[in-house]
Amino acid sequence: MKVFVIADKCVGCKQCLRSCLYGAIDMVNNLAVINSKCTNCGACIGSCKFGAIAYEGVVAEKEKKDFSLHNGIMVVGEIFQGQLKHVSLELLGKAKELAVKLGEPACMALAGHKLGKISDEVLHYAPARLYLMDNPLLEEYQTDIYVKAMLQLIREVKPAIVLFGATHNGRDLAPRIASELYCGLTADCTELDIDQAEKILLQTRPAFGGNIMATIISPDHRPQMATVRPKVMKMPERMSDKSGEVVEFTPQIGKDDIRTRIRKVVRETTHHVNLEDAQVIVSFGRGIGDKSNIKLIEKLAETLNAEIGASRAVVDKGMISKDHQVGQTGKTVRPKLYIACGISGAVQHLAGMTGSDVVIAVNKDPQAPIFQSATYGILGDLKKVLPALTEEFKKYLKETE
Repeated sequence: MKVFVIADKCVGCKQCLRSCLYGAIDMVNNLAVINSKCTNCGACIGSCKFGAIAYEGVVAEKEKKDFSLHNGIMVVGEIFQGQLKHVSLELLGKAKELAVKLGEPACMALAGHKLGKISDEVLHYAPARLYLMDNPLLEEYQTDIYVKAMLQLIREVKPAIVLFGATHNGRDLAPRIASELYCGLTADCTELDIDQAEKILLQTRPAFGGNIMATIISPDHRPQMATVRPKVMKMPERMSDKSGEVVEFTPQIGKDDIRTRIRKVVRETTHHVNLEDAQVIVSFGRGIGDKSNIKLIEKLAETLNAEIGASRAVVDKGMISKDHQVGQTGKTVRPKLYIACGISGAVQHLAGMTGSDVVIAVNKDPQAPIFQSATYGILGDLKKVLPALTEEFKKYLKETE
């Protein structure tokens, strides 16, 4: 997208000159002129109070602001190794809630091959419509062809809102589609809502390292787009009956649209940290003290067949890798049991685990905020509490075998 100046709106204030880091703007006859040094970064667009600078292809849409043809919410479903990812259904559940506030339908789009079983399962969650793009070329996710196919569907359906899971594939697909559609994208959202007066999507995500929560809107472009972290939204209830209109959509794609080939899929040989789907998580924070005490966490986690989580503080200290981090700047989890060991309970961490069914907090500080969010609290030194807790769990599990 190229930056250009709308001559009849330019007042010659020179504010854009001060905002440009590249010396890419000249003043000619008291009007701003973009020169060959321009990198199209867009800094000048934001600095102009008169709307005299814009990207080519965007200004007409911005001035018109006629979104009457855009309607409904589309969730882009994701299939991995023949299975629909849970985040797709979580998003569908949230989309249905938002759709009620908008008074518009919530639908899902699926791309892949031999989608019969997956589509039947989706219908148990009652989308208003289920768009199917069933094509052998879409069997495996590949960026170029998926972008082309999904763009054709979005341009045909014209949804007002498009939601993606903040997964590896979602984070690859969503920004490319947003760029082609000249619309914004809010990444890694932790909350979504509707401004019913303006009929726009409120997209909330952590900012400045998780120190604040920013709510972002996109009033001037459609569709409004966001990626949402797995497990942030509650899994909707599966209904016994199926409902929803199935619409088969045939994208105009061919082999020439694929510029890469998947030759082989190699599974990880090391243990994969799967906090999002874990039923039990044993998590630790700064109160663990010395790194050698992590073995207490490992023994308890092994006993309960649990995943190990961590606060940002211990991740930043290098005590454990970031893929174990729970919180606003880490992962959001919804286990049946969450054991927080030596975690004070900062709001940034709580935001990632408040969806847990049962929370057990172990901390020697009686004023620790974590106790306010815990189902059960154990006041004591974790170096003494954890070994005793591990033994009690071992006895209980042996008795219930």
